[in-house]
Amino acid sequence: MFDIEEELKKLPAKPGVYLMHDEKDEIIYVGKAISLKNRVRQYFQSSRTKTAKINKMVSRIARFEYIVTDSELEALVLECNLIKEHRPRYNTMLKDDKSYPYIKVTVGEAFPRVLFSRDMKRDKSRYFGPYTSAGAVKDSIGLIHKLYKIRTCSRNLPRDIGKERPCLNYHIKQCAAPCQGYISEAEYRESVNQVLDFLGGNYDSLLGRLERQMKEAAEALDFETAASVRELLFSVQKIAQTQKITESGKEDRDIIAFAADGGDAVVQIFFMREGKLIGRDNFHLRIGEGDGAAQIMSGFIKQFYAGTPFIPKELMLQHDVEEGERELLEAWLTQKRGQKVVIRVPQKGEKARLMEMAAKNASIILTQDREKIKREEQRTTGAVKELEELLGISGIVRMEAFDISNISGFQSVGSMVVYEHGRPKRADYRKFRIQTVEGPDDYASMEEVLTRRFVHGKEERAGIRQTGGFDRFPDIIMMDGGKGQVSVAKEVLNSLQLDIPVCGMVKDDNHRTRALYFEGRELPLEKNSEGFRLLTRIQDEAHRFAIEYHRSLRGKDQVHSVLEDIKGIGPVRRKALMRHFRTMDQLREASLEELSGLEQMNEASARAVYEFFHGSK
Repeated sequence: MFDIEEELKKLPAKPGVYLMHDEKDEIIYVGKAISLKNRVRQYFQSSRTKTAKINKMVSRIARFEYIVTDSELEALVLECNLIKEHRPRYNTMLKDDKSYPYIKVTVGEAFPRVLFSRDMKRDKSRYFGPYTSAGAVKDSIGLIHKLYKIRTCSRNLPRDIGKERPCLNYHIKQCAAPCQGYISEAEYRESVNQVLDFLGGNYDSLLGRLERQMKEAAEALDFETAASVRELLFSVQKIAQTQKITESGKEDRDIIAFAADGGDAVVQIFFMREGKLIGRDNFHLRIGEGDGAAQIMSGFIKQFYAGTPFIPKELMLQHDVEEGERELLEAWLTQKRGQKVVIRVPQKGEKARLMEMAAKNASIILTQDREKIKREEQRTTGAVKELEELLGISGIVRMEAFDISNISGFQSVGSMVVYEHGRPKRADYRKFRIQTVEGPDDYASMEEVLTRRFVHGKEERAGIRQTGGFDRFPDIIMMDGGKGQVSVAKEVLNSLQLDIPVCGMVKDDNHRTRALYFEGRELPLEKNSEGFRLLTRIQDEAHRFAIEYHRSLRGKDQVHSVLEDIKGIGPVRRKALMRHFRTMDQLREASLEELSGLEQMNEASARAVYEFFHGSK
């Protein structure tokens, strides 16, 4: 039994992170403190004035735990990671989990390439972005290839110059073929420098050059070339037009403002790079009762910049962060960036005008999305409440659903999908390859899957097994079937001494859920209800996840069996090929260059695989 009063006496006066748990052992709040002893005690002091949100949270705390760190900065980093992992309901939470595309120029190579990337690594490459549209990034990269004839292949140059024929891009005049030595390294580098100018927003010289080329082609009556250059000119003008908003400073900065209403807020970010607005995005936040502007701003910064790879030199905020946190956040951001980062709250001038524009956009989006937010709540948390009322239970947060997939018993697999607050939590999905059952026995296969899932969970909770994401148990189990599947689940739970409600999704003749089987009764569902729609989504998702896994295993087995017939391809290279190619068609269609570029493959082994499918030349 956890005695809160006794545990409060044991708290150390050191920096660290604390985690509040409810009676179901769900983490409901994560916080940091410069002194755990002083901070955690404040929650339980009746004399201290607390917000309605804190009072409500404290009433639900069944126990707490803490992690001591060496500094408050370390505590901040750990707090960000734990909030992202557990998504506690009483923390200000980002509803969006976005990643942004970048344009990567591999300037560390002798013959650099221009690539699409969602990761920003600390390597010798130069990155431009983040951009808010993946489509726009791909269009820009395509335009760069047309304008500057930069290579797209992964050949090792200059080592492999002259070893292979030039690719299609050379023949359609979108590559200068450095692989053949048709352009020197110095000439190619000059083209790359022009690419860097283009990506930096310096369009004037390029626009002038294209206009001259178009006029010269037209005067020479070469109308086909003139039309082609005109299309390029229009494409560059379109990109230049999107960057009309500029400011006098040339620094990289993010401008952050928000609008709030009740339990929802919308944060708007303007991404300024080298003084140009290259994009903007908005994020929905779930905020607690009584959270002020400082808490909203602090919460957003911690969560957003914990997950984004690019940190600008400056953050410009509509409101200051919580008292005493600005220096700490600056130190954390500086550590992540590797260079000094400053936080400012502009009051006047050009920067204040941009801030006002961001705030106005956030307010407009919040107004427009209010109905959308309500609909989303109805289809998620509202649907869960409908199911609670139908089943006569409460407190459903986490639901797990299971399914089995096989073809005549071939390679039976199981899937586990997880929904929290009515939304899929894909990071917690798990798949199982059936090990003990032969033939198409769905009941026995399901018994194995459930046993492995909950045995793993108990072992992780006991510290016997390394964490694999099984330690969180569901509030209810949704079985893809009726009485038989529910009985299997209950037998497994009883054998493991676990008390978790089990509900069966009873299907009609068209394999669609028509009722719930719970506690020995069939409970009919209204087909137009949000609860019914949620169950249908869960059922479809469990089925899809199992089918995809089964399909991938079939493909890998096909690939493996064929690879055994290729001379010179041993276990290590078979494994590398199977990891890269999921189906036989993908392997058969692979080019010699693609095969050569794989891990563990050299030119001879790549050629052996290629010639196995295409014949020797």
